Amino acid sequence: MPAPSLSRLMGGSPGQVVLRLVFLSFVVGVILSALDLNPLDLIDLARTFVVRLWNMGFDALGSIGRYFLLGAAVVLPIWLVLRFIQFARQRG
Repeated sequence: MPAPSLSRLMGGSPGQVVLRLVFLSFVVGVILSALDLNPLDLIDLARTFVVRLWNMGFDALGSIGRYFLLGAAVVLPIWLVLRFIQFARQRG
């Protein structure tokens, strides 16, 4: 039986975690193959994004800030309501 700390670190027993990772890797591989993507394309897309962001200069920081605030205006109230609901269930 694996040590409890190892199970806690991995999020379950090591055997189950390995099986889940193998299954998810297969599913993601099928999806990426169907979309005709490979990991190097994804890395290149990320690199291109960073280069474009760098080339846009400091104007990009304003856009990123607007996106952050727009997202936070939706995410934070939902998170807060869910936390209150969870807190109420724990107390009741």
